[in-house]
Amino acid sequence: MAGNTIKKVTVVGAGFVGATTAYTLMLSGLISELVLIDVNVDKTDGEVMDLNHGMPFVRPVKIYTGNYSDCAGSDIVIITAGANQKPGETRIDLANKNTAIFKSIISEIVKYNTDCILLVVTNPVDILTYVTYKLSGFPKNKVIGSGTVLDSARFRYLLGDHVGVDPRNVHAYIIGEHGDTEVPTWSITNIAGIPMDDYCKDCSRCEGNFSKHEIYQDVKNAAYKIIERKGATYYAVALAVRRIVEAIVRDENSILTVSSLLEGQYGLDDVCLSVPTVVNKSGIGKILDVPISDSEKELLLKSGNSLKEVINNIKL
Repeated sequence: MAGNTIKKVTVVGAGFVGATTAYTLMLSGLISELVLIDVNVDKTDGEVMDLNHGMPFVRPVKIYTGNYSDCAGSDIVIITAGANQKPGETRIDLANKNTAIFKSIISEIVKYNTDCILLVVTNPVDILTYVTYKLSGFPKNKVIGSGTVLDSARFRYLLGDHVGVDPRNVHAYIIGEHGDTEVPTWSITNIAGIPMDDYCKDCSRCEGNFSKHEIYQDVKNAAYKIIERKGATYYAVALAVRRIVEAIVRDENSILTVSSLLEGQYGLDDVCLSVPTVVNKSGIGKILDVPISDSEKELLLKSGNSLKEVINNIKL
């Protein structure tokens, strides 16, 4: 980190996700300098003014509209910029479109900062984390995708809501792609150390109609449902990004399902996806080998291979 007290974060992209991320970081008290960069300077200025007007209610943080030269000295650069998926557009179409955008973004960032951690949030996040790793030339521990941190939170919320327990006491991970091939790790899901299946036997909240498939589908399709109703998802993902930033800035060694480069773990190589990972001030501290079931391993391999197919079809 750049010194003991100054923590500087740059957010590239001031759309729904970027602006809400800036808001969660402002509230967090974790950082002392926050830069917003976007091609739409007027919109960015408006967001910055709106945030600054709330400054009397939070810990001091300097927030301003910047350009890429302001990436200099940033501890973390968060990338939320990019095109959204349009109806009828494939993931490969979107991946190609956003790869083209990322080529200019990453080249601009690395002109001014080669020491920061790059945190990718733009979708398809796993593909773009890999693209960022390749384009930046950064060490693999310094390129992180927000991955399935949000999916795992959705999973924990839905399970906690179903059984009537604080979701912070539900231990459950969604791994693999942040998207249609993501994998719920039922084999290691537990509440206070009690395996989910055992907990269900003693829980009288439902008439035995607990459906793992239904809960998984609700997690997997959550974004589609939200987009259908309000156009975009941004509150929960911004909180997920804040949580990742917190783990880095505070050197927490927290375990989060961020997306990063796998090199042989779980039988996967040269692809970025999410598995439980130790996150600290160096970025990726360690990728954990979690004892998931054989069928979950198989699904994870499928997820990784489907991402590799997309990677092979994009123009790097």
